[in-house]
Amino acid sequence: MSVIEKAPAARPAPAKRPETPRRPRIADEHGRRIRVWELALRYVLLLAVLALTIGPFLWQLSTSLKGPTEDIYSSPPRFLPGDPTLHNYERVADTIPVWDYALNSLKVAAANVVTNCVGAALAGYALARLRYRGRRVATLAFILAMLVPVEGIVIAQFTTMRELGLNNTLIGVVLPGCVSALNVLLMRNAFLGLPYEIEEAAFVDGANVWQRFLRIALPSVKGTLAVVAIFAFMGAWDDFLWPLIVLSDPSKFTLTIGLNYLHGTFANDERLVAAGTIIAVAPLILLFACLQRYFFRGVGEGAVKG
Repeated sequence: MSVIEKAPAARPAPAKRPETPRRPRIADEHGRRIRVWELALRYVLLLAVLALTIGPFLWQLSTSLKGPTEDIYSSPPRFLPGDPTLHNYERVADTIPVWDYALNSLKVAAANVVTNCVGAALAGYALARLRYRGRRVATLAFILAMLVPVEGIVIAQFTTMRELGLNNTLIGVVLPGCVSALNVLLMRNAFLGLPYEIEEAAFVDGANVWQRFLRIALPSVKGTLAVVAIFAFMGAWDDFLWPLIVLSDPSKFTLTIGLNYLHGTFANDERLVAAGTIIAVAPLILLFACLQRYFFRGVGEGAVKG
């Protein structure tokens, strides 16, 4: 008699639990997970820095747009002007020859940009690429030049300009800052980041030093060159001490010196001073807006993309 074994009955499959939706993972640029409170703290700090840097400029802009009947010392202070007007900017032009001063500042700043870009690029390339005796000493000299305060050499600079007959001239304003030690070191570090193999291949093909500099090295460091241009323009445009010392003819005053007359003549009219401040700051904002992509790319310049 055969015994037929019955197969065990199949057990029902366990019911699947509903999956809980996962929270999106927040990570930084290195892939490290960021907690929510860390992210909130970062934004709070960024907003605080933004308020400290942009806040004074926005307040000056608001003050320059307020009319003569509007109280700028109200409590609590009002940020937005009740009746915006451009009359304060017209009053600045009527009080001082602000556009003549701005033209003088533009001449000085443009000359400073050209001399710094050309001089810093040439000196930086020589320090980074050329082989000669005393190269390290020359680099050390530029580093030490950054440690010397301007106030410590201003008398020597004034004496030198007087001996050269350049006092009370715009050339005398440009000459001491025509090549900055900081800009030279920035260009040197940018050229050091370039691979040597590219220039060696150009040398084998018969390219001389100038051809390697103009056609290979310089186009690869446009970002750092833009940083040098911004620094040079800002330094010349905002300079107050040296033009005040070397210039005595009011027709040759730069904008920073000319705006000082608004404080002396109209010490109680903050609207006029605020309008003059906005006129002085506007070219810097325009320059940075045009060169910002090169400016941020200039940090760590030197990588060559194939």
